[in-house]
Amino acid sequence: MSGSRVNLSRRKFVGSLGLVMTACVLPLPVMARGTLPHGAMLLGARPQGAVLMEAHKGQVELLGKGLGVTDIWGYGGAVPGPLLRVKQGEELKVRFKNSLEQGSTIHWHGIRIDNKMDGVAGLTQKAVAPGESFDYRFTVPDAGTYWYHPNNRTWEQMARGLYGLLIVDEPEPPMVDHDLALAFDDWQLKSDGKLEEESFGAIGERAHGGRIGNVMTVNGSSDMKFEVKSGDRVRVRICNTANSRILELRVQGCAAQVIAIDGQPVEPRAPDALDLIISPSQRIDLLLDMDGEPGGRAVISEVSEMRLPLVRFNLHASEKSRAKPLPPFAKLPDNPLQALDRVKPLEVQLEMTGGAMGGMSSAIYKGKKLAIRDLVREAGMIWAFNGVAGMPEKPFFSAKKGQTVELEMVNNTSFSHAMHMHGHHMSEISRVRQTRQGLKTIKGRPDWRDTVLVNRGEAVKIAFVADNPGKWMLHCHMLEHQAGGMSTWFEVV
Repeated sequence: MSGSRVNLSRRKFVGSLGLVMTACVLPLPVMARGTLPHGAMLLGARPQGAVLMEAHKGQVELLGKGLGVTDIWGYGGAVPGPLLRVKQGEELKVRFKNSLEQGSTIHWHGIRIDNKMDGVAGLTQKAVAPGESFDYRFTVPDAGTYWYHPNNRTWEQMARGLYGLLIVDEPEPPMVDHDLALAFDDWQLKSDGKLEEESFGAIGERAHGGRIGNVMTVNGSSDMKFEVKSGDRVRVRICNTANSRILELRVQGCAAQVIAIDGQPVEPRAPDALDLIISPSQRIDLLLDMDGEPGGRAVISEVSEMRLPLVRFNLHASEKSRAKPLPPFAKLPDNPLQALDRVKPLEVQLEMTGGAMGGMSSAIYKGKKLAIRDLVREAGMIWAFNGVAGMPEKPFFSAKKGQTVELEMVNNTSFSHAMHMHGHHMSEISRVRQTRQGLKTIKGRPDWRDTVLVNRGEAVKIAFVADNPGKWMLHCHMLEHQAGGMSTWFEVV
């Protein structure tokens, strides 16, 4: 049985993977308007000078202590990689050293930076060869929760553990007792803890929902436990780093508010079911007020398949942090995003086709039209944007700097797609979906974000300001879908 695959059952998952919080959980320091009653833990200090980020092999115990070792690839040989923290408007300097056996890069996900620092192999730079280095240097314009990962063979390198979180602090961080950065992931593991490498790049993974794991972790472990007090206010930064799993979260035992999505502030609100559906690559910042009685517990669970309590907050048995609740939380300061001008936008449409049960018969690949059988056999391609599979030679569209673009994404496939745009943030204008009564148009959620989930049969219209010059990737962040053809690029001139 040592080489068989782990079954994801609640009993085995919770029973064999329960771990207490370790230093890799990345609690962040929070001080604003004076020191809080019982202070906050200090980890992840801001870098002084250049940071060396080396990607190399490592070993971790994802199944729990003594239950098998997983060979991973990680920045610093760990999962997740080092927590990077800078202040809004500061410059980040990173020297990336590639000590892996494949070429790699670092893409700074969600950061509106200089195009040549975006880290897309074949578009903004060459892949950094094994043994070579590359210097990334850029200023971070927006406060919020972001992350970093490779953009070369991403479907494999991320599944092996190559990613980390990047926090950009507000000039005056809000007053909270704890600030926690959490990377949610899933893994395909065998019962001995080894990665199921045989399935990397499999056409079955590409053609369906992507690589869905059988073991879920938070910062490399499961069932995280935090010791807090009744009355505490906790900022929780959640990032979905999974290859393809759409998270469905549930928060119980405390008062929760959404305060930011994909790094961009929103008016604080109680989360609804849609807020807590987090597609691959998305982030959500939650504010949790521990309003339970001493000795109680609050829980964040993942409920897409079964209820799996992944993060637990244990309230001190007798102590409270303060006699009275904290005042209502004020909205975080807006980041300097340019307002939309929808008077004369550039209008473009993207049609998604292909995949299992998709009915796509052919597509253009590298300038040549191929039947679906040849696409799969010659290139492993099974999806297309506007009839083109994979990155085209010419841009999907060109926009003038400062121009508002309205992009309608039509999902004519049997699966959902997490559409991620590099270098910009977008606002959802509308959704059109099929109902029993026919097509129904609903108003989109206007929150700024860099990734939008487009469900099967939906047409989602988004708008953004093309204010960042360069060549920018647009792709599905279900990474097996991207590898199977769902990627393109646009340019801002």
